[in-house]
Amino acid sequence: MRVVDIEALLPRARTPRDYLDLVTDPRVDQDGLHTLARSPYSFVRLAIAKDIRTSPATLTELLLGEFDQWDRNYLLRLVAQHPQADRVVLLKVLHATEVLLRQSGARPYGVAIALASRHELAPHEVRRAHRLPGASRRMRRGVERALARRQ
Repeated sequence: MRVVDIEALLPRARTPRDYLDLVTDPRVDQDGLHTLARSPYSFVRLAIAKDIRTSPATLTELLLGEFDQWDRNYLLRLVAQHPQADRVVLLKVLHATEVLLRQSGARPYGVAIALASRHELAPHEVRRAHRLPGASRRMRRGVERALARRQ
């Protein structure tokens, strides 16, 4: 579905809810979701990250968007758990997680644990986060448990 088609599906008087409703509209395909991934509404972009139809390219697009700290952590966890996320996408999430672990108070612990459960990433890649300043003991234990469950 092209941008023009997305516009045709929206009512004349649009609300943010109309954009959110498009995410689950069966007439919207992966191209349409990719277009919606550029939405100014973070809740629309988070809904796209939850949608099973979202392609790896769209997941990457979502990672480029602006989010507040809470939504950024949530987005990263959603993408880390997404069944369509391939190795390339997961490495981008891992990099973003490492950046956050270097910042004071970011706490992307759930993201690190979700990444550890993904077979596309090698254990040594995920364990790099252990040495970063923001890594808590609880996060490290969670990562190790997730890695152990993979085997």
